[in-house]
Amino acid sequence: MSKQEIHTTLYVIRHGETVNAEEKRYKGTIDVPLSANGIAQMEMTAGHLEKMVMEKKPATGLTAVYTSDLSRARQSADILAGRFKLKPVVDESLRERHFGIWEGMSFDEITGKYPHEFQAWKKNPLLSRPLDGESTDQVQRRVIPAVEKIIQKNWNTHVAIVAHGGVNRVILCHYLGIPLEHIFRIEQGNGALSIIVFSDDYPLVSLLNWTPTLVKSKE
Repeated sequence: MSKQEIHTTLYVIRHGETVNAEEKRYKGTIDVPLSANGIAQMEMTAGHLEKMVMEKKPATGLTAVYTSDLSRARQSADILAGRFKLKPVVDESLRERHFGIWEGMSFDEITGKYPHEFQAWKKNPLLSRPLDGESTDQVQRRVIPAVEKIIQKNWNTHVAIVAHGGVNRVILCHYLGIPLEHIFRIEQGNGALSIIVFSDDYPLVSLLNWTPTLVKSKE
């Protein structure tokens, strides 16, 4: 096998929609389950990923599925891993950013109580952070080393990470070489799939934010 043929394909996936998603709250590290819509989203994403992986030559499937320890990610990972007869590997380093005093609050509640802090964070999430919460830099310092270990352990295979919007944006910014100040320029919908291919040269983002067709929630 030539040097150019050796690579790792990393599938970066956001969990499905959670219960009461319409309230638009910062859940952060609060544990909430998937909604019925979220389960349907993940089933569609899993089916799409299965088709993509099995069309590769040779068709080897996924080697492993890694997931955040929060239930919305673990539920999503269970659905995804089930397609490949795998058991997800739980890694706490992949959990969502801790939003401090904003955790559990809606956008309207935050903008009402902390308007200046919220605007500063939206303008530059690298320099600003919620009180008692994690900074974007802190999230990067725990997430990227974990991802690097996953890549090294699964070199020359297909491997998936199921995590969160904030975590996935940090991963994508890092490998695209985008400054973290611009993290919100990357969209991550529920059930979103992005692909990063690693070779001996440089990482290549070959898919960004593929999102399953939404199923109307019955909740």
